[in-house]
Amino acid sequence: MTRLEAVTLKQLRALGAVAEYGSITAAAEVLSLTPPAVHTQLRTLEQNLGCSLLDRSPAGGAQVTTEGRAVLDANVAIEAAIESCAQKLKAYQEGRTGVVVLGVVSTGKYFAPRLVADLRREFPDIEVILKVSNRDGIITALQQRAIELAIMGRPPRVPVVNAEPIGEHPHVMIAAPDHPLAGQRGITPQVLLDQAFIAREQGSGTRILMTRYLDRIGGGTPYRLIEMESNETIKQAVMAGLGIAMISQHTVTEELRAGRLVSLDADTLPIRRQWYLLHRADLELSPTLRTVFNHIAGQDGAFLPRL
Repeated sequence: MTRLEAVTLKQLRALGAVAEYGSITAAAEVLSLTPPAVHTQLRTLEQNLGCSLLDRSPAGGAQVTTEGRAVLDANVAIEAAIESCAQKLKAYQEGRTGVVVLGVVSTGKYFAPRLVADLRREFPDIEVILKVSNRDGIITALQQRAIELAIMGRPPRVPVVNAEPIGEHPHVMIAAPDHPLAGQRGITPQVLLDQAFIAREQGSGTRILMTRYLDRIGGGTPYRLIEMESNETIKQAVMAGLGIAMISQHTVTEELRAGRLVSLDADTLPIRRQWYLLHRADLELSPTLRTVFNHIAGQDGAFLPRL
């Protein structure tokens, strides 16, 4: 009766050595075993497989049978699979392969694809899965452990994270080129607060920053707010003259360069913040996560858009 579960690598390697060197004695020398030990391995293998694997000559030689050749072919595949597994394990241990889930706040979608493409060029065997959401969505994903690394502006208080600054993140107040405030110097808070402001949805980091700025310069003075769901919609609304907006400079680099939008010169603008690369403080970074984290941190913001 065939007992495949009892077949061992030692048994298979004993058969391979006899096939290569022509006798049990020669195989034993190569394997650093005694001939009786090799004989025992072969006899047990034949019992496990329920067939004869060798034709033994009275002079001590041995020829592999047809069944033995089939077993040797299988052993070649087994040895190759084990070697491949060993190489994969080594790659995992050295942080050269694996899967990393990277979360990025919505504003980061203007540079995150370029960053992921760079990571894939540098580490072709590491799969980087990119997830984009607003600030609340990324924080929730961190809390639920749905992402491992995150890029965002202000690190959250909960969950507790380890954060590394990776580049400057300026915010500007934008307007259409033909807006009455375009080109004016030193716009006063009162004049600014008379405008209609176009803002992202609740939970957006940019929305939080803008409302804090307006509350600070206005001392509680009410202002008009128009809510829109994306940075692209906000940019189009500003270009159309519906109002002005505070926005990450990294989202409007091309529009500012082309003159389709202008940044306003008002008190304490632009607001200069930092981008952070972070992970949960209780997450033990695997070698693969450490590889990706160190590569992003080592870029010193080179992947960020430049005006």
